[in-house]
Amino acid sequence: MNVSAIESRFRATLDRKAGAAKDGMVATAFPAATKAGVEMLRRGGNAVDAACASALALGVCEPQASGLGGECKALVHVDGKTFTVDGSSRAPAAIDLTAPGQDALSVGYGGASVPSTLAVLGHLQRRYGRLSWKEILAPSVLIAREGYAITKLQHDLQVRELAFFKQVPSLSGSRYFLKPGSTPYEPGEVFTQPELADLLGAIAELGPEHFYTGEPARRVDEDMRVNGGYLRYEDLADIPWPVERPALVGEYRGRRIATMPPSSGGRMLLFALRALQRLPSSLLYERSPESCELLAELFKATLLANETSLPDPDTYSPGVDPMVNGLGVGEALAMPPLSAYGETPGETTHLSVMDKDGNAVGITQSINLVYGGKAAADGLGFLYNNYLIDMNREDPGHPHYLKPKGRSCSFVAPTLVFDGDEPWILTGSPGSLRIFTTVVQFLSNVMDRDMTIYEAMTEPRLHCTSTGLVSLEAERFRPGVLAHLERRGFELDRRDSWTFYLGAVHAILRSRSGHGFQGVAEIRRDGTAEGI
Repeated sequence: MNVSAIESRFRATLDRKAGAAKDGMVATAFPAATKAGVEMLRRGGNAVDAACASALALGVCEPQASGLGGECKALVHVDGKTFTVDGSSRAPAAIDLTAPGQDALSVGYGGASVPSTLAVLGHLQRRYGRLSWKEILAPSVLIAREGYAITKLQHDLQVRELAFFKQVPSLSGSRYFLKPGSTPYEPGEVFTQPELADLLGAIAELGPEHFYTGEPARRVDEDMRVNGGYLRYEDLADIPWPVERPALVGEYRGRRIATMPPSSGGRMLLFALRALQRLPSSLLYERSPESCELLAELFKATLLANETSLPDPDTYSPGVDPMVNGLGVGEALAMPPLSAYGETPGETTHLSVMDKDGNAVGITQSINLVYGGKAAADGLGFLYNNYLIDMNREDPGHPHYLKPKGRSCSFVAPTLVFDGDEPWILTGSPGSLRIFTTVVQFLSNVMDRDMTIYEAMTEPRLHCTSTGLVSLEAERFRPGVLAHLERRGFELDRRDSWTFYLGAVHAILRSRSGHGFQGVAEIRRDGTAEGI
């Protein structure tokens, strides 16, 4: 690995998909959210302040991916300490265990878990931030009040999800997030959210507790009762506030790697990297048919291993986790495909922030599927999630069994690479089970192929399920790769170039060979990387 070459070849781009800065960097999936974080750095805030401001802003201007009705998890390195914040959402206490299955809960009010995003961000900012809570909320209130221009990606997603919006009898999601008549916004049209602005303004004045114990919680309760949902005031008031857990730590090519412990996808990421590390970088340098086959087999093995060894987050010990210690790829390949989770499309967003003091924060937040359950909180203007569809319904001993106050499942994997004791690269991605495969390929592109973080982000990607279905950007791989994979028994899922499906890297590098920061925002999404 040639760190000097990796860093020196990086160049900022005019579209701000790649940015360079001296004193701090923010990379998110929407320009206004990136600017919210940068503004906090300019005001003297640290990476925690900037990350929280960006995360809240993303809930306003990227509502298809996250919001106040969703879930949030964070990887944090602050004042030399690395830890994670687990904001796993919980099933409502009144959940009907005989309720309809996944398809019925995916649209509407019934699939909503207790939202944790605001609890996580409030906890983080209060304990580790420098600025006031009101300052952190100000950009979100302004964006909601004044509006932002709908992007082509958002227009396309509204078109794609239109039939699901119309399945909600109240049409609440349509009323808030589509134009009158339940028609999609056109690219460039300004979208304002006055009721959400009012809610955010009240939360700015009264604190995050207002959302869980004040008038908003009572309105959610009433809304759910009217529309057949399960969330109640008591669920919100009794929310388990975020749990700080030690980061899960591994190593790749001589660099320490910190990522998310269960219930998240970090153990899959470390398992895959541990297997790759057995191979020489030279074998991975070119994306040959053989190296693509190796990646597909590795991703398949990783998912199989995960399906057969899901731990309870509250009793988890990495020292006895077979995914992190000792389970070989060969053993995983021999395991039957239990298919604990399907390959749902998933929708999430990830942001990365670093500051001049050596702090780093990666946040991945979501409302599960695109536009969540397509139902919005009456009078409050945010979408409910549909996380209950991902909970296990067959095994009462499963760590994510659907039961009152049961914990939702998640595959997020914000990841921090260290150079010695100092943060070097911070990254993450949305994409459900495709998160770890996206991050593994990104890190391998940098650390095995000496690519800049921009080059690594723009490389074509593939993903393989536990049953051997390979999704890939068909036209961006060499023709021989596809033929080779089919000959080797893989079924191919040919996706368009730059597909939304295969993750979205938002990453930051703090230069070790020089000074300053480099940042990249996924070319498949709407975001930017900017700094001070």
